[in-house]
Amino acid sequence: MKTKHWIAFITLGLIWSSSFLWIKIGVQEIGPMALVAFRMLFGALTAIAIAYYQRIPFTRDWKDWGIFALFGPASLAIPIFFISWGEQTIDSAVASILNATVPLFTLIIAHFWLHDDKITLQKTLGLLVGFAGVLALMSKDLLASEHVSILGQAAVILASLFYAASAVGIRKYTQHINNVMRSVGFLVTSTIFMWVLGPIAEKPFEFPTLSITWISALWLGILGSGLAMIMLYYLIHEIGPTRTSLVTYLFPIGGVILGVLFLDEQLSWQLLAGSALIIASLFVVNLKPKTS
Repeated sequence: MKTKHWIAFITLGLIWSSSFLWIKIGVQEIGPMALVAFRMLFGALTAIAIAYYQRIPFTRDWKDWGIFALFGPASLAIPIFFISWGEQTIDSAVASILNATVPLFTLIIAHFWLHDDKITLQKTLGLLVGFAGVLALMSKDLLASEHVSILGQAAVILASLFYAASAVGIRKYTQHINNVMRSVGFLVTSTIFMWVLGPIAEKPFEFPTLSITWISALWLGILGSGLAMIMLYYLIHEIGPTRTSLVTYLFPIGGVILGVLFLDEQLSWQLLAGSALIIASLFVVNLKPKTS
């Protein structure tokens, strides 16, 4: 990857590292559908503002909007809802572990759907090393977890499948669409999807009353969706969905480091070993083979 790709990759990882924490905070007061609806709304407004500032014309091709209508909810609203719903019964640490299966699912789906992102021994080894790093990093939290729910875990795994399949589909069908416009289209259709479905499926569909819940929704919307989606779709088209999905391996590193810096948590061997394995996996997957 080039320097600009690494900058976007690491920034995306830093933004999303705290997402599981903010989701956990948000669902303490309001339901998961309401939280996702507000997140999509704030994300869409952010992407539209960026598009307007950069004077990017909105596509009027109905085929493009058909793609947005399909992959918007599939890549955003639906998996984010599953994670938010799952975190009502499982710890955020467990959710971040299960979400780290995205690269493994992406590797398999991309192999059959794309011609330029095939399974290789190098990629497989790198992904497995990275997943081992995630397990090592979060092993202490997993062993200490008191909230275990099979349905909650299944919901997060299902979200990972949606993330993986939609990332591959977006790479395949939206090459011709401007990066920011992709974000606008997917976030707008996701917003419409959630605000139509949410009040029907979730009763009561509550608005936040606590300041911390509003902060959660704004953080998740503006940073975790609006800005993050622009970087995500940029990376998917620049380096491919399999490499991009490795950003999920950075989530536990960011979460643990934040705990050490701001919550006086101890620097453990799990942090050092897990971080080393994850960094090694990024190196392995992105290592260019020698040409003879």
